[in-house]
Amino acid sequence: MLLTLGLLSYLPLCAQNPIIRDQFTADPTARVFNGKMYLYPSHDIPAPAGQRQDWFCMADYHVFSSENLTDWEDHGVIVTHNDVEWVRPESYAMWAPDCVCKNGKYYFYFPASPKSGRGFGIGVGISDSPSGPFRFEPNMIQGAMGIDPCVLIDDDGTSYLYWSGMGIRGCKLKDNMTELDGQSQQMEGLPDGFKEGPFAFKRNGIYYLTFPWVRKEGGTETLAYSTSTSPLGPWTFKGLIMAEHSNGCWTNHHSIVEYKGEWYLFYHHNDLSPKFDKNRSAHIDKITFAKNGDIIEVKPTIRGVGINPSTSRIEIDRYDEPGKGVTVEFVDTANTFKGWYATLTDKDSWLTYRDVDFSDLGASGYLIANVKAENNTELIIKEKNAKGKTLAKVKVVCMTEGQFRRDNRGRWMTLTSSLDYIPKGVTDLYITSADGNVSIDWIQFKNRDKYFQPASSGSARPDDQGFIRRWLLLDPIDKPNRSNTVFTDSYLQENFNKEYFANQFTAVPKSGQQEKVEKQVLTWHGLDSERFNVKLFRFADLNQKQIYGVLFWGVTVINCDEEIPNVRLAAGSNSASSWWLNGEQVLLLSGDRRMVEDDGMSQRLTLKKGKNILRCAVINGPGMSDFCVRFLDESGKPVTNYTINIE
Repeated sequence: MLLTLGLLSYLPLCAQNPIIRDQFTADPTARVFNGKMYLYPSHDIPAPAGQRQDWFCMADYHVFSSENLTDWEDHGVIVTHNDVEWVRPESYAMWAPDCVCKNGKYYFYFPASPKSGRGFGIGVGISDSPSGPFRFEPNMIQGAMGIDPCVLIDDDGTSYLYWSGMGIRGCKLKDNMTELDGQSQQMEGLPDGFKEGPFAFKRNGIYYLTFPWVRKEGGTETLAYSTSTSPLGPWTFKGLIMAEHSNGCWTNHHSIVEYKGEWYLFYHHNDLSPKFDKNRSAHIDKITFAKNGDIIEVKPTIRGVGINPSTSRIEIDRYDEPGKGVTVEFVDTANTFKGWYATLTDKDSWLTYRDVDFSDLGASGYLIANVKAENNTELIIKEKNAKGKTLAKVKVVCMTEGQFRRDNRGRWMTLTSSLDYIPKGVTDLYITSADGNVSIDWIQFKNRDKYFQPASSGSARPDDQGFIRRWLLLDPIDKPNRSNTVFTDSYLQENFNKEYFANQFTAVPKSGQQEKVEKQVLTWHGLDSERFNVKLFRFADLNQKQIYGVLFWGVTVINCDEEIPNVRLAAGSNSASSWWLNGEQVLLLSGDRRMVEDDGMSQRLTLKKGKNILRCAVINGPGMSDFCVRFLDESGKPVTNYTINIE
């Protein structure tokens, strides 16, 4: 039988434990093929009606891959319990698998319930690719009755199959990788107590047989190991790889693999299903060896492994080290796949998150944080520790008073913040708060879209559609407006024609020049817009200025080699705007508007030979602001035979 895979899916970046967040992934066997890590877990699912509800339920296998151990690609289903000739349909017993490569072929080993007889048999699928599709042998491996198959290919190419069931057994495989070569034997020298899930590997001439082990009556599984100078023993028991799960999760199951010079332990835990330990999820932590080859006991972490790009979502609740007063809870107890959030309960609470790579964050980067609080506070992010440089201070304003009153206490808010400092390369983050009692779901550093570039030297031209993109823009003037419905003609004429700063209707300012408007000190910026519509909202945000309830002022210079008569100024704006050419108001767009191309047109105008000064003012209330403007000729075609500068 040849089974094709389902559609690929790309999981969100997730350097934290558990590593797969959209399904349960127990018994994770990891293998390195062609310089990439592949993961072959079993797949816990909720038991359907008619099946035992308090036991393991597994109908199929998926395969995942990753190059960096942080983002994982789901290649889809390898096989289900209804697709193999010898497997009993609807048996829901596709337990821990393995996959190895020999002579260019990939062999997928799995246990399942046979159509005839009791217990488990072990089957094999064969493929030319580690992700399939696999062709499954019609019969199970004769003489191998049990669960949790594992294959070791020795340095000389000899292959060995291990499995569990009434202890742990092993046997040499024939070269075809689908038959035992002789009689299997019990692995001797292992400790007393329940054992299953063998995983064998070789390192520096030492054979390791590792296995889940219940070391005391009534206890739960540890991960333990024995070593030998022979692939089939006898074995010498050495000790623990990982102690029992602290929350009482009964099982653990694992694999150990070297990748890019580091050794990793893959294992499982029921942290996404804390009330039912038959739904498990794959984790990764680093594993180290003593000089004599002994395994140093691994302490499980929630941070996991891998370097987290700063521009991917960083789940702070998967921290490395917490200070006092840090709590972690599910975002949604009804859907645990949404993950967790961390709460800093007082002003002395803190946590650290290691290995964040800032290489892809540019100088205009900023921070997004998904947070909630009961009172206004400030989230503080530093580099490395409490004395490190401050990257950002995120003002968490859940309550406001006055004209724009808000009450977002206890509600998730996605907030943005500018950065005071951007680290270089890979570093650690230290998170704390000014007053405590703030919860963080995630943070993410982002590069700003390039809405603007500093105006280049020399002259510019309108774009192919005639839109004017080079402007001198003034930092926004505070002009509180509760609603855009107040933007009547009379209101606008009064407020647009008011003098806010000296020579506002006559002078052409210089980039960097400052104006004093009441208590504000505002700066002119010479910019080229990357888009035909000039994003005033983004301009204000980029310069860390007020974005709502403001008045924007812009100036540009149109240079004509000859007089251009009978043109119309065509503009659109969000919200209301006024336009002046050479000191005369030529267009007023009133009311609550959305930016629409050529939303309003002036009377016929003449662009005189030489310099023409075009000014605009755009006002908004609780909304975004942008504009677009161009000149059209009598036939409605864009006028483009002029240059633009800001001098």
